[in-house]
Amino acid sequence: MQVVIQRVKDSRVSIGDKLISKTGKGILVFLGIEKEDTQNDADYLVSKITNLRIFEDSHGKMNLSVKDINGEILVISQFTLLGDCRKGRRPSFANAAEPEKAESLYQYFISQVRVNNIAVSTGKFQAKMDVHILNDGPVTFILDSKNRGN
Repeated sequence: MQVVIQRVKDSRVSIGDKLISKTGKGILVFLGIEKEDTQNDADYLVSKITNLRIFEDSHGKMNLSVKDINGEILVISQFTLLGDCRKGRRPSFANAAEPEKAESLYQYFISQVRVNNIAVSTGKFQAKMDVHILNDGPVTFILDSKNRGN
C-alpha cells in the first residue's frame, strides 16, 4: 500500500459541479492499494499518518500530529500511484489491486482513521474527481507499507 500525504490548509473534492466533500486544516491522503495488500498494511499506514508529527508547534518545529491539532483527513483512492513507468511510454498498473479488493481495503482504511477519532472525508471510489488542494508548506511525504522502519 502506498500513500502520498500532503499537509493542507483546506481541500475539497467535486464530481462535475457537485461538491462531494471538503476539509479544513489537516492531511490529504492519496491511497494506492496493491494486489498483495492486507488490513495489516492499512493499519500500519493509518497509525503512521495519524501520529506523524508534521504540523508546527508554537516554536515553528514540526512537532504536532493531525490528532494533536484536531485536524481532518481527506482520503482519495488513487490507483495511478502504482503505475510502473520503467518500460515503454504507457504506465503498467499490473500491481494495482482489483477494484473489489481495493474498495474493501479503502473502506477499511477509512474506518480505521475514524477509530482514531479524526474527522475523515472521502472522495468517491473509481470516480473521476476534481481535487482542490491548498497546500500548507508545501509539506509532502510518500509512505509505503512494505518499507517499514523500526
